[in-house]
Amino acid sequence: MRFDKINDVLGTANRGNAAESGLCTLCRADCAGKCETWKSSLVGRKLLYPRDFGMVTAGANNTTHIGISYNSLRIQGYAYGSIGLGEGLTHNPDDCIFPNVDLTTEFGGKIKTKSRLPLMTGALGSTFIAAKYWDSFAVGCALTGIPIVIGENVVGVDKESTITGGRIRKSPELDRRIDIYLRYFDGYGAIIVQMNVEDTRNGVAEYVAEKYGNKCIIELKWGQGAKNIGGEIQVTSLDYALFLKERGYVVDPNPALPEVQEAFAKGAIKSFARHSRLGGTNLDTVALVKEDFMKSVDYLRSLGFDRISLKTGSYGMEELAMAIKFASEAGLDLLTIDGSGGGTGMSPWNMMQSWGVPSINLHAKAYEYASILAAQGKRVVDLSFAGGFALEDSIFKGLALGAPYAKMICMGRGIMIPGFLGTNIEGALNPERRAAIHGNWDSLPKSVTDIGHTPEDIFASYFDVQKKIGKEEMKKIPYGAIAMWTMADKLACGVQQLLAGARKFNVSQITRNDIYAANRETAQETGITYITDAKNESAKNILLG
Repeated sequence: MRFDKINDVLGTANRGNAAESGLCTLCRADCAGKCETWKSSLVGRKLLYPRDFGMVTAGANNTTHIGISYNSLRIQGYAYGSIGLGEGLTHNPDDCIFPNVDLTTEFGGKIKTKSRLPLMTGALGSTFIAAKYWDSFAVGCALTGIPIVIGENVVGVDKESTITGGRIRKSPELDRRIDIYLRYFDGYGAIIVQMNVEDTRNGVAEYVAEKYGNKCIIELKWGQGAKNIGGEIQVTSLDYALFLKERGYVVDPNPALPEVQEAFAKGAIKSFARHSRLGGTNLDTVALVKEDFMKSVDYLRSLGFDRISLKTGSYGMEELAMAIKFASEAGLDLLTIDGSGGGTGMSPWNMMQSWGVPSINLHAKAYEYASILAAQGKRVVDLSFAGGFALEDSIFKGLALGAPYAKMICMGRGIMIPGFLGTNIEGALNPERRAAIHGNWDSLPKSVTDIGHTPEDIFASYFDVQKKIGKEEMKKIPYGAIAMWTMADKLACGVQQLLAGARKFNVSQITRNDIYAANRETAQETGITYITDAKNESAKNILLG
């Protein structure tokens, strides 16, 4: 494992045990710090370097690569050349500097969706932590120019929404989520609305099509909300549990049973889990799945959606092949392929630990399967890889592993941390609005006051955001959005530096040759060349020439 709990070089520390992403296995919204992602939300690109410059030296300790994982991939660098320079730039070293690396990308079929960074959020659905910090997430993504995904069940769990006859008449929470993103949308990024079985029944697609049209991308979904069983939330109110059951959800334990109600009244049962249904249970062949999928896509197009995406989880190889082939043939705009490493609080823990294909295996096979289609002269849908990404080097590795098909990296838990942190700072500095924004701190902890005491001196990117939107609008920006911009700036700068070292000045130029495998089993599983085999023949020719 690459990540120790304490990183003395960066001055960061995990509160809990570190996952493959470097985040804690349990990430808390009220955390006072300070993992690498948490701290980068304040100091930004400064965290790319060891602390206490001028007083220290530092040495890497990531030299043992055990097993198959993204950590067992390393990044290439070259001593000569430059590729992908933008218009007006030359191969002169004065032009070939890392800030000139272009990270803008795009995905899609007939209509291209532009993004300032090859980064997007995971699906932030009906789980309460997504609802509470949505404004920070949405405004942060819109200002940064990256896509955000509204996950499943947002309408169904909203007590203020009205659904009659399978049609949504009113959906305040879904409207809130879309409208706040569009307020700051400037042509880069996208808002993606995801649907599961219940959303399809409730008429989410029809509602979005009628009210927002092609301002939104509509997304079909195969699993992953709560891993292998469908999305979940947990509620502590009997009335709310009964409301959800009446809405058609699976609620566990059944709140309508007298014995459950008695146990709840006595305190033996304190909460209820709301589950969604499995999809495709009435389909028992690949051909039937394809037929059903194509009908769904045709129906969404008949509603007027020009852009459609698919999200699939860490299923086995058959489902992966179906997802890539069906999405490609249907002309979809994006396919997100998600390893099953994390969730927003209600994915069963041991299911996360043991279910499904780990990210690197899944993504390596996605490349292989996409290449099979391409070799037949067929179009391949643009891919987004998800599952365990949080740092700039992992973004680089994911894009390289899936090149040229992977256009985006989908980040789940990591991209939420600046939303939590900024909100806590905003609540501590502005007690009158602490409750409304769900701030968790009464005062700033030392981990923050060591950096600053006002938003202007806490967030390294405060004035970059202000420059973009102006002083007056800045007063309306959630601190969590400023924190997200700050963290994204660190990630972007880090990817630029890695790409420049690989002599690539446009992210579209990244290839699988820009990474190598640090052990033989990773090379075998991913098809990435082993570290000392890469360019070994060229090296020998130099010596013998």
